This record gives sequence, C-alpha cells and structure tokens, in this order.
Amino acid sequence: MSVDSRNRIQLAKAEASGVTATNTSMVGAPRRVTPKTKEMEDAQLVRDFLGGNHQAFNKLIDRWQDRIHHFAYRYFASNDDAAEITQKTFIKAYQKLDTLDDVQKFGSWLYRIANNLCLDELKRAGRRKSTSLEALKTAPQSETASSADSKLMRSEAMVLLHKALLQLPNEQRMVVIMKEYEGLTFREIAEILDESENTIKSRMYYGLRALKKTFDSWNINKEVFNYE
Repeated sequence: MSVDSRNRIQLAKAEASGVTATNTSMVGAPRRVTPKTKEMEDAQLVRDFLGGNHQAFNKLIDRWQDRIHHFAYRYFASNDDAAEITQKTFIKAYQKLDTLDDVQKFGSWLYRIANNLCLDELKRAGRRKSTSLEALKTAPQSETASSADSKLMRSEAMVLLHKALLQLPNEQRMVVIMKEYEGLTFREIAEILDESENTIKSRMYYGLRALKKTFDSWNINKEVFNYE
C-alpha cells in the first residue's frame, strides 16, 4: 500500500477520534479473505471495540479499507472520490457501530454505509450525467497489438468499463459492482440493499444486458470484458 493510501486512512482514524489530519489521496486494491473466517474475526473486533478497545477499530479499518475504496472507485473512476467515500464510511461506522444489531454482519453493514454515501454523492454532484460519450467511441483492436500495446489497451478498456458502469441506473450499477467486482453473493447483496434475492437477480440480468448493449454501440468485442 502506498504512503498516500496509509495517510488517507490515518485521516479517517484521526477524524473518528476527533483529531485533525491532512488531506491526501488513496490508492488500493481489494484483499480476498475467506468469508467465514473474516466474518468471525470482524465480529470479535467489533465486540472488542464496543468493550472499550479503540485499537480494534483501527484493525477493522486495516481489514476493510481496500475493499471499500475499490467498491467506491467503481462508482466514480476517481481515486480522490473513492478515498473521500472511504474516509466518510469509516468515520460514520466509528460513530454508529454501537447501533449494529448483529456483529456477524459488520461487512454487510459497512457496505451499506458506503453504498448510501456513494448514492448521496452521485445525487449531490449529478455525476451519472457527467460522462462524455464522444470520448468513448474508439475500441482497442487486440488482434494486432504487441505486448506493450496490449497493456495499454487493457488499461483503456478498464476506463471504458468504468464509463459504461456510470451509464447504468444506480440500482443496477450497485448490483453489478457488488456481484462482479466485490464477489458478493446474491443473498449478501439482497441483505445489504434490503431487497429480495429475485429482485437482485433481475437487476443483475438487466444491468449486464445494458452493459452489453453499450459495448456493442462502441464496437467493443464482448471478449474484452467477458460479458454475455
């Protein structure tokens, strides 16, 4: 993790403790941990924190900061915006952790906070309408690319994917992000969003179909993103 990333999370920790810190940016990638083990360890840390051990919350931040940042990044395609959402998520979690009814559900609860903050920011700034489609018309041609070119085109493809995600309705985008990028189950997503599993599956279906139509309109081969 970069120095900037650590500084950004220190800001969240400091503000949660009532200390002022310097604003920085954050870059992170999600860590994969066995869900059952992670859930049990998170629950114990929550209990420790509620029992008066404030260092336990710092450990929760260390365990979850990358995944929350990665989740928020899929909404905005901006490290600065994702870092701000990550910071706000942990500050709110610190302030409200004593309201969590089931400590085994800390992860779902944290995602719910982050998701609501993302939606609030999108509404406030009108970000979903800000994407310029004119810059997205050219698709990479992988058949004749060198290794270096392939790397560049893959990076460009990811930018296009972020832009395509921003074109989805909020309710579809959040399901696609949670399922495809965060690896959550339909049941977990239904719990986070307080919807039925069938509703979540329907949003996933229509979200992926809309992404495919967008890629087709940009003349992007489906193999680039592996969406059917």
